Amino acid sequence: MARRGQWPILGNTIMAATYACLGALVAARLRGDGTLTIESRALVLVAVNVASWILVGIGLSLRTGESIRSIVRHNFTAQFYVAYAYFALASLLTSYLLNGSLLGYLLSTIVFVLALALTDTIAGRRVRRVLESELSDADRHLFHSRAVEGVVHNLRNHMATAVGYLKEIDPRRLDPVDRDAVETATAAANDAVTVLRTLSQGATPRVSYATEAVDLNGLASRALDMARPRARSKEVELGLKESPDEVKVRADPLLLREVITNLLNNAIDAAPQKGRVDLRIGRRGNGSPYLSVADNGPGVADDNRHHLFEPHFTTKESGTGLGLFMSYGVVREHQGQLIYEGSRRGAVFTVTLPPFAG
Repeated sequence: MARRGQWPILGNTIMAATYACLGALVAARLRGDGTLTIESRALVLVAVNVASWILVGIGLSLRTGESIRSIVRHNFTAQFYVAYAYFALASLLTSYLLNGSLLGYLLSTIVFVLALALTDTIAGRRVRRVLESELSDADRHLFHSRAVEGVVHNLRNHMATAVGYLKEIDPRRLDPVDRDAVETATAAANDAVTVLRTLSQGATPRVSYATEAVDLNGLASRALDMARPRARSKEVELGLKESPDEVKVRADPLLLREVITNLLNNAIDAAPQKGRVDLRIGRRGNGSPYLSVADNGPGVADDNRHHLFEPHFTTKESGTGLGLFMSYGVVREHQGQLIYEGSRRGAVFTVTLPPFAG
């Protein structure tokens, strides 16, 4: 706590004192003949926990600029409630153990140490699953990128040979029919070389960093403007929550804007008619810039979660399955991360980038 600074310590102190006082007031109202029934104790714990959730949500919203609704959606999960249930059970048991004696304090300490160990285990498993998922995404993307690069490299060599031989043919010595055939074959071969060059760049994007820092707020705003026509066709409402401070990153503005546009287009396609898509820019607690795109669509099924960043995987009828694959590669080239954080109430894709160090 000391490393976090004086303001987080003061904020946590005020919040803890507030919901502890609320619990004491509720207990005083329910106390009958000097003791509390088990139902009364449970009601006190409900009041304390709900008050702490509300205060923590408000505190996080004031500190990060994120809406309380978004905080609840992203953090108040089933595991969150299970962890609080462990603490509520420990608190209920402690309310009987704390009788002013040294033994009571010792037993209460043991109860809470066990509760902390259980919740820490739950949190550790969750973090481990997230890290394993991100590592799996990175491994799959690297595997597919290397496969695409190898195939493209070989095909480009063969096509270059074919184009070279076609150029050696003098069309003036051919009859009109053969001349047309050679010209058509040459044009088709040149087109194939262009497509292969594009695929090669898409497999491992070549990032050209801007000489100056790129403002993520401005980049996101421009990408949102480009997505408005697509949103109007479905009457989807677009929301933008910019960071109150400048969020500077070292980036290729063209490629990074393409990533944001891809995420917005996917969110618009996933949102229902007259749905909503929100674009948010801010900083994590460690100072890392981030942007997230959230929709209120059906989300991504668990079976499809591990195929999101594979090439040609798509759940859309007319999709190519390359948008997320290429976006993942672009973000990785920026030394950042593109992760899926959604739920059944909608998809949330978040891009985190290293802060501008210049």
